[in-house]
Amino acid sequence: MKYIDITKSGGSNVLKLKHMGKPLPKKSEILIKVKAAGVNRPDILQRMGLYPPPKGSPLYPGLEVAGIIESIGENVSGFSIGQQVCALLAGGGYAEYCVVPFQQVLPIPDGLSMIEAAAIPETFFTVWSNIFDIGKLKKNERVLIHGGSSGIGTTAIQLCSIFGSEVYVTVGSDEKRNACIDLGAKEAINYNKEDFYESIISHTDKRGVNLIMDMVSGDYVNKNIKLLSDKGRLIFIAFLKGPKAEANFGLVMQKRITITGSTLRPQSKIFKGKIAKNLYKYVWPYLEQKKIRPIIDSVYPIEKVSEAHDRMESNRHIGKIVLTV
Repeated sequence: MKYIDITKSGGSNVLKLKHMGKPLPKKSEILIKVKAAGVNRPDILQRMGLYPPPKGSPLYPGLEVAGIIESIGENVSGFSIGQQVCALLAGGGYAEYCVVPFQQVLPIPDGLSMIEAAAIPETFFTVWSNIFDIGKLKKNERVLIHGGSSGIGTTAIQLCSIFGSEVYVTVGSDEKRNACIDLGAKEAINYNKEDFYESIISHTDKRGVNLIMDMVSGDYVNKNIKLLSDKGRLIFIAFLKGPKAEANFGLVMQKRITITGSTLRPQSKIFKGKIAKNLYKYVWPYLEQKKIRPIIDSVYPIEKVSEAHDRMESNRHIGKIVLTV
């Protein structure tokens, strides 16, 4: 089969198309013939040598795919050969075939293409786990999403809005601002033009927000703490400005703020399976009713994976970048 290898740590030019034997599903695994694979920020970090895959996972990148079930291992029920599915992986999605624990596989929502389905798992699993499971976001609460035009951001805007929350986001351009407003954000703050703290304080009549999902860190941390209301929740999912920052813990104590974070990739198949079940129960109906959708920025054939990575690193994209196989 074809797959994309990381030949050494470095820029997008280190990604090379290679060939290897087709994998076989083990007990409790499913073999998927991949039709499309999502591109994610962790793929970039892995290519740069900054984010190694979990032990036992394929060494080549790819965290989400959509395709057709080719074969099924022992102890798997509820799926059939030829079924169209999407799946969350710990690695190995940039390939013609991949194996994945059945707990992390979901049927493609009715009416969605393979390209759209490949853009679902990583972002929808991440948003559900952090905002709804960990953050316990409630109806009518106010939420701030940093990186609003990213795959994570465009997913979070839609999910938070459809479950009745008031959504604020930060973005880097007016084009991205307009896109986020169209998706349901109440306000999108262009951080290159205005201070997001001052803007949100003004828009919320000084009430601030109840929950913040942050992928930036750095100098955002203290502004986040100041923005949070009493019993607010600050959830980290990435550190684009580095993992270290100063924080005013006096305010944390006064406001009884919860600060937490999570990583999805190394978690167990049982943990991911629970998220999958919740998505299928609570989110899949909205996808099938076309009330929410994965936002596709651009599509590249797998042979042009370097261009796809360059597109992501340019930070010009809005929504998801997808490879076709």
